[in-house]
Amino acid sequence: MAETIKEQGSLSINSENLFPIIKKWLYSDHDIFVRELVSNGCDAITKLKKLEMMGECTIAEDEKLKVEVIVNSEDKTMIVRDNGIGMTADEVKEYITQIAFSGATDFLEKYKDKTNEDQIIGHFGLGFYSAFMVADRVTIQTRSYKEDAEPVYWECDGDSEYAMTKGDKETRGTEITLYLNEDSLEFANEYRAREVLDKYCAFMPVEIYISKEGGEPETQNVKEEDILDTDKVIEYYTEPAKTEEKENEDGTKETVEITPEQKMAKIHRRPFLINDIHPLWAKHPNECTEEEYKAFYRKVFNDYKEPLFWIHLNMDYPFNLKGILYFPKLNLEYEAVEGTIKLYNNQVFIADNIKEVIPEFLMLLKGVIDCPDLPLNVSRSALQNDGFVQKISDYITKKVADKLSGMCKTDRENYEKYWDDISPFIKYGYIKDEKFKGKMKDYILYKNLESKYLTLKDYLEAAKEKHENQVFYVTDEVQQGQYINMFKEQEMDAVILKHAIDQPFISVLEQDEENVKFHRIDTDLADIFKEEVNEEDGKVLEENTKTLTDIFKKALGRDNIQVKVEKLKNAETSSMITLNEESRRMQDMMKMYGMTDMSMFGNEGETLILNANNTLVQYVLEHTDGEYTDMICQQLYDLALLSHKPLEASAMTAFIERSNKIMMVLTK
Repeated sequence: MAETIKEQGSLSINSENLFPIIKKWLYSDHDIFVRELVSNGCDAITKLKKLEMMGECTIAEDEKLKVEVIVNSEDKTMIVRDNGIGMTADEVKEYITQIAFSGATDFLEKYKDKTNEDQIIGHFGLGFYSAFMVADRVTIQTRSYKEDAEPVYWECDGDSEYAMTKGDKETRGTEITLYLNEDSLEFANEYRAREVLDKYCAFMPVEIYISKEGGEPETQNVKEEDILDTDKVIEYYTEPAKTEEKENEDGTKETVEITPEQKMAKIHRRPFLINDIHPLWAKHPNECTEEEYKAFYRKVFNDYKEPLFWIHLNMDYPFNLKGILYFPKLNLEYEAVEGTIKLYNNQVFIADNIKEVIPEFLMLLKGVIDCPDLPLNVSRSALQNDGFVQKISDYITKKVADKLSGMCKTDRENYEKYWDDISPFIKYGYIKDEKFKGKMKDYILYKNLESKYLTLKDYLEAAKEKHENQVFYVTDEVQQGQYINMFKEQEMDAVILKHAIDQPFISVLEQDEENVKFHRIDTDLADIFKEEVNEEDGKVLEENTKTLTDIFKKALGRDNIQVKVEKLKNAETSSMITLNEESRRMQDMMKMYGMTDMSMFGNEGETLILNANNTLVQYVLEHTDGEYTDMICQQLYDLALLSHKPLEASAMTAFIERSNKIMMVLTK
């Protein structure tokens, strides 16, 4: 019997195999290395500030703490420099040469009992290595804040070997130089680098500057008194006074001074400040003005149409979350609307529209959310599956619902003013989110035929004597104009539901309100539009229905047409098309799925209503085999169809030709 082998040990990671994975797969977007390196610089400064608060180091009063990004297209390099905490040789070995050892995590653990302010960004120890996605070689020059600490130089060519020696950096901080590979030279371009910094670092908590080196120096002439500390002066010079010769009234001439002599300086272009370290969302709502909210919206979303209103999120317990959600004005149909919710972690941009955090229906909004407590994955570009995330999503839903319901209760005038624009958000939320539905169901408005806004309860209460628990609605005020006029004649009301979201919305609403049914205004004809008939008249209408069904089938060449004769109160109405609600909704659903050819459904559910009180209908009954009977039947059908939907091109051509013939007959 073979002896069982028993051995215990530690798994090791071969960095030679790991580097290709880091280069290709660690981050989904290669430009994200800028975010990671700048974040590290911000962390180094944040750590330094914490140490000063605890009395472990001193920062000179006139020293400006900052991160600098310097690009050089000639040398094909990018430098990320900070004047933060710096590193000793031992710390470089610990934090740089050990992949996935996070200096931020180690620092927080070491000082967790001395400070509660966690604005440190890094947590995984992989951010630095994102540099190798774009660089063939990376060097580090660093010097620790610690007294007598020697500077350190480190370099690596992107394989498992590195070199570390004594450096020559004279000041505290860290400078990382990336020697970009041929596929990534775009990042040595100042405008491309600035674009990436704007994307990821626009609100980081430490000032970030970008400048360029190499090539012809970009200079600028300014007055001596306007020079800032950050300017690099090339030379001072005196600009002489400008004069011109002026002729006096008596004809004599004199030289007058236009501008005085000025002391000037020729300077390099100043480094450009990229970020706002105090974004609006980080402030308390009471400290923010309306103009600041609008200016922030324009800046972040490049949208110069003013938002309708906004919600400022500000929560410290049980988790830290801040943000601003804007309700933009919609000009497009629901399917074309695309919002942008930018997610930040400690003022560092993570991604747009992360569905785990932002409820799906709120993706139609524009806004920013900053939550340092989010459980991010290693690359900080997606969320780990965590029940905590659902709590954040629920909180955002609650705050939006509270804002909207509160506005309806206390500021009804503005709520109604915004309703047409915000209703798609609310109805979509009603469909998608049970908690949002529960909070908003009593604050959904319906615009009626008089352009007044009602709740469902208001409408049902007003209509209960004429059609209890039934809601009539309009989807096209022009096409359904005939039916609208009939409703108004009978002092009946309907609501306008013409947005694409309305059809799925009312289907869900009917499931929640079991006794309430929605009917489009051109659905099966309501009894209120008909005259009351006795038994004898009823039999006559039945006979007329049979007769006219045969006549219209022959005249239209259609055997599947449904015809019904009614005595309508309005004698001027000759014919109408009704379509039962179930069939019409089925057709609408098929259209949503791109099934524009509805011929497979025939005309199921469609009924041609003929008014027995109308002269033209009476003519057909009296002249069943008359010369013009077929033509009048065709005209009556097209007139009914026109009040229901547009005619197809060929049908419209035939309708016009037929109309001309009828007029010619009348003029004989």
